[in-house]
Amino acid sequence: MPGMGGPPPPPPPPGLSGMLGQMPNGGLPMSPIQPESLPHGMKPKKKYTVGTTLKRANWKKVMPQKISEKAFWVKVREDELESEDIFEGLVSKFSSEPPVKKDKTEEKVNVKKTKELKVLDGKAAQNLMILQGSLKMSAATIRDYILEVNEEHLTEAMLQQLIKNMPEADQLKKLCELKDNLSDLAEAEQFAITIGSIKRIHSRLQSISFKLRFAEMVQDIKPSIVAATEACEEIKSSQKFAKVLQLVLLLGNYMNTGSRNAQAIGFDISFLPKLSGTKSHDQKTTLLHFLAETIEKKFPDVLSFGDELSYAEKAARVSPDQLEKNLAQMKKCISQLGTDLKTFKPQGPNDRFAEVMSGFYDQALQEHELLSGMFAKMKKLYEALAEFYVFESKKYTLDEFFTDVKSFKEQFSAAHAENVRLRELEEKRQRDKEAREKAEKEKQERMAKKKQLVDISSGQDQEGVMDSLLEALKTGSAFSHKQRRRPPRGGNATNKAQLTRSRSRGGAAMFGDANYLECRTITQQS
Repeated sequence: MPGMGGPPPPPPPPGLSGMLGQMPNGGLPMSPIQPESLPHGMKPKKKYTVGTTLKRANWKKVMPQKISEKAFWVKVREDELESEDIFEGLVSKFSSEPPVKKDKTEEKVNVKKTKELKVLDGKAAQNLMILQGSLKMSAATIRDYILEVNEEHLTEAMLQQLIKNMPEADQLKKLCELKDNLSDLAEAEQFAITIGSIKRIHSRLQSISFKLRFAEMVQDIKPSIVAATEACEEIKSSQKFAKVLQLVLLLGNYMNTGSRNAQAIGFDISFLPKLSGTKSHDQKTTLLHFLAETIEKKFPDVLSFGDELSYAEKAARVSPDQLEKNLAQMKKCISQLGTDLKTFKPQGPNDRFAEVMSGFYDQALQEHELLSGMFAKMKKLYEALAEFYVFESKKYTLDEFFTDVKSFKEQFSAAHAENVRLRELEEKRQRDKEAREKAEKEKQERMAKKKQLVDISSGQDQEGVMDSLLEALKTGSAFSHKQRRRPPRGGNATNKAQLTRSRSRGGAAMFGDANYLECRTITQQS
């Protein structure tokens, strides 16, 4: 019929209506999506929720039906590597939208809320965190080392930093009351509570520190006392130094004649380094140089007086006041340690404080008594020295006294060395002068001898000419027109006779030419 639809569809097969869903408006039903089954016992991968759209990893998935039992992917458990910072890094770097920056103020407020300090102030907490970071140990480990008095891991620097930065006792008490909520506290306060759980922690840290630096303290005190003691004894017994003082007194009294300082029975030792300040009238030398020169000439054995004062230099660096303070500090630490041992109560099976520190306490007590005795002897010796040289020991301290002695020693040695240098220089100058004078004298003598030889040679030549003239007159050859060549001098008889006549005429010259001619005539007639 018009307006009517076609015949209804045939009914579904029996049971099919339960398997197929009904489509809206009577449409055909759709089959439900079945989850893809994974082979070899593999489980579905975790589904993540990301707050923003990320760039995609454009890979090709491995199809489950292609995986064999031996495939790598069968045993992969990538969810074991999950980490929030990894995911945050992915979002930060691969987000398809620019990341929303948190307001810095808001972020700081959130951090402050999670790390809010309950007792400590910000600076104290920061110092504790810096300390923990530098130690590179957990608070629990440090606590165990303190209980064990572990000298292998505890250092003096570490202990001093702990002593300096640990909260005061009242702050530690407040912090320890919060130990049940330890996880809610700031990290610095957790550190303080862990370390501060040791009873009398400040005192214990100081006692352990004292043990670690005790050997150094003794080394700072004992050698100084020994040096000062030896210096006092050797200067008082030095005969050479006494001779020096005696000579200085002589020179000074002589120089002070007619003044108020004349006829002194002694002088203050502090005057010795001032000898170099007294200049000679020509400003070329000093009283110290004169003293050194006098000792070298008159008392040469006294020149080495400095060898008898070998400890003066070390004693000059010794401060009795500082020694006394160091001994007092040592005594205070020993006393504190004794109190800690008396009040000690073990705070766990690994607490070895009494076991380790008891023996050290006895040793420290004995060492302090020994050092105190040595110090008392040193003071007594210096007071005797002050009486010996007549000065006030409190006004002229031990280090000042030996500083002056040390300076005098060094100045005297320098003055003596300079005297020797100047004397050697003068001796060299004198030797050079004498050598020049000797060379000049020899030169003059050589010139005089040379002149004398020239004069003699000249005289001989004149006598030879006279002989030749007389010979020519005798033979008549002087009147001939032809001059005979003068025969060369040689070793023949004629030459010898002529040489004899020359020598005899040389003597005749002493009596005059007339007498000489007369003698010649008589000789020829004979």
